[in-house]
Amino acid sequence: MDREFVERVLDLVERIPLGRAVSYGAIAEHLAAGYGPRYVGRVMAMEGHAVPWWRVVRADGAMAPPLMPEAQVHWLEESTPVRNGRVDMKNAAWDFAD
Repeated sequence: MDREFVERVLDLVERIPLGRAVSYGAIAEHLAAGYGPRYVGRVMAMEGHAVPWWRVVRADGAMAPPLMPEAQVHWLEESTPVRNGRVDMKNAAWDFAD
């Protein structure tokens, strides 16, 4: 893995405010490093355990099924807008400017 990109992803995820979320694709686009959402997902799967991983979701606000129960606990604790068991990206998406 590109170590510099990994560090940039993890640094960005640490900055996502409580109650907000960002999609894998939005992170890839924001970092403009030539990597797509799948690579961001790989970074999170392999190295994201020490950052608030539950704030990085699929574009539709969903999370991988095995992670969903724990993520939902975090979303509830952080008052993240949720609709039908997924993050409500219309109301929770972080635009990197906060």
